[in-house]
Amino acid sequence: MFNTDQKRAFIAVLLSGVVLFGWQHYFSPKPVAAPITSNKEIPTTTDLTSKPGTPAVEGATLGANTAPTPSTIQPFTLKKGAYEFTINNDLTVTDMKNPNSVFDFKSATDSAQPLKIQVVTDYGALDLFFNMEQQGPNKLVGTNQNYGVNFEAYIKDNGRVHFDMKSEKPYKYRLIFDAKAKKSEGGQVRHYSVFTKDVKTITVGSDKENDGNVNWIGTDYNFHLFALVFGKETPARYKTTEAGQMFVEIPNPTKEFSGDMVFTKKNYDELIKLGDNLHLSVDFGFFAILAVPTLRALQFVYKFIPNYGLAIILVTILIRLITFPLQYKSFKSMKKMQGIQPELAKIKEKYKDEPQKMQKETMDLFKKAGANPLSGCLPLLLQMPFFFAIYKVLYSSVELVGAPFYGWIHDLSLHDPYYVLPVLMASAMFAQQKLTPTTTMDPTQAKIMMFMPVIFAFIMKSLPAGLVLYIFVSTTVGIFQQMLVYRMAD
Repeated sequence: MFNTDQKRAFIAVLLSGVVLFGWQHYFSPKPVAAPITSNKEIPTTTDLTSKPGTPAVEGATLGANTAPTPSTIQPFTLKKGAYEFTINNDLTVTDMKNPNSVFDFKSATDSAQPLKIQVVTDYGALDLFFNMEQQGPNKLVGTNQNYGVNFEAYIKDNGRVHFDMKSEKPYKYRLIFDAKAKKSEGGQVRHYSVFTKDVKTITVGSDKENDGNVNWIGTDYNFHLFALVFGKETPARYKTTEAGQMFVEIPNPTKEFSGDMVFTKKNYDELIKLGDNLHLSVDFGFFAILAVPTLRALQFVYKFIPNYGLAIILVTILIRLITFPLQYKSFKSMKKMQGIQPELAKIKEKYKDEPQKMQKETMDLFKKAGANPLSGCLPLLLQMPFFFAIYKVLYSSVELVGAPFYGWIHDLSLHDPYYVLPVLMASAMFAQQKLTPTTTMDPTQAKIMMFMPVIFAFIMKSLPAGLVLYIFVSTTVGIFQQMLVYRMAD
């Protein structure tokens, strides 16, 4: 009878679910469209412009009966020293050059149109073609007479490209960022970064929507940043699509829309100099308070020993020495646990059929020997912030880009091409595992744990060589410290 009732209850729940989802699908009200419309609802770059060198249409809208005005896309390039900035007369940014960049501008986005600025008129968001005039190598002015919008741009001394758009009538504006989803050899994933009160990251190719008061917004990939910095904190709605675009609407009409465009290698100190909290694009994570001093330590060592591989080794040893007082207690507890292993084995064998008796005898043995299996946990937990801090520094810092070590490692930001470091790291982890006593682990668990170094090495094989070097050195130094404490305790 009980089983029958269970079956009836299950069928009732199943039928209720079918009715509920059926009603939702066929009879419930359809959701209201989001404030930011899709590419099909608002004319996009593809709808309104043609390929370079062919006629394009200004003022065209979907379903509008307006006479098109033919225009031709023309590129204009500003130069100031080693800085360059190229923009078309339809306000499509196509190229930027910065002497501090390692990679060119195209590699930041893999797009022919990384950014387009549109004006939202009574007909929707439109590409406006400007009559552009270059006044010297570093000043560009333009006018769109149809809508009364004036444009001006120039490169500042620090490489930031300032632009200013003015009009007698207030307009809303729309930005279209475009990029292709990609993951670098060092594991860096191309994403959009939006700075409000903090930095939010959205992977290129994901479908997301949000809003807030934005300070800057841009494309971030492989230790390089292309960003548009607003002149002031600006309310905005932004939506990313699976096609790789990010649409940014400025909903408040204004007679003046201005900002700066930046393309730069993400050097932490240079980003600080550029201002507007651009340095927060370097993701040091939750433990940034420890990560920044770690970065400073690497930079300091590099001044005297110009090899970031050696700098990583020396800073790793320094961190191990600083945290050794915490580790000492942990290692000492391990030594005591190691000493009572034979007696623990006898208790397990003697009381294998009496779990409660085994637990009591085990706790009595711990108390008699002055050993506590948990006494080493707290010191190890206190070390974790240091581990995560240096992990984020080595994973996020541009200093490793193009930085060689020795031999086969020509770039510490890329993975070890021959996987030597992951193998060495796994060997060191295996040796440390053999030194660490276990108390309650059964043989099956022990065998599984034996494979952990191999699994960890497999995970780390594609990550930056500098990061794997740090873990290998840290584990090796930890083994020597552990052996020293064991010897002192004998």
